[in-house]
Amino acid sequence: MSEEKPAPEFRALGVAILTASDTRTPQTDRSGDLARLLLLEAGHDVVDRIILPDARERLRAQMQQWINDVRVDVIVVTGGTGLTGRDVSPEAMAPLVTRPIPGFGELFRSLSYAEIGTSTIQSRADAAICSGTIVFLLPGSTGAVRLGLEQIIIPQLDMRHRPCNLAELLPRIRHDP
Repeated sequence: MSEEKPAPEFRALGVAILTASDTRTPQTDRSGDLARLLLLEAGHDVVDRIILPDARERLRAQMQQWINDVRVDVIVVTGGTGLTGRDVSPEAMAPLVTRPIPGFGELFRSLSYAEIGTSTIQSRADAAICSGTIVFLLPGSTGAVRLGLEQIIIPQLDMRHRPCNLAELLPRIRHDP
């Protein structure tokens, strides 16, 4: 008879939050506030948070800075995932991607469909591994941030989540060639 493995302990991850918006300010960034609150309540460390305009190169430069920061395990971007010309978060992330995580966007849109119906096709929510850092792109609405964090991201950042999770893979992700 095999012995059952003990449940792993929770390990706080370092998370950086980037709001991509031409109009939000620290006083009006409700989605960034919500992301911060939910991540802190889940036990993670929010190591940085910034609001930048929808400008591809500036967003990419900030993501790259955090990818290079040893304190940052995960980046959560809110906003810039729509279909207009100013929505450039996926394009900002694209050159940084080491390994895409297509299941995130697929699952996000599936769950979102239950809430907003076919309007979910306007979301380009996405996720990827970028040089060992996990990056999630969420739409900028508070509903989308809540859905993405509560139903997908936070469970996947918890080593106790079964049958598997991204948190337990992170050391291997960071050291795999």
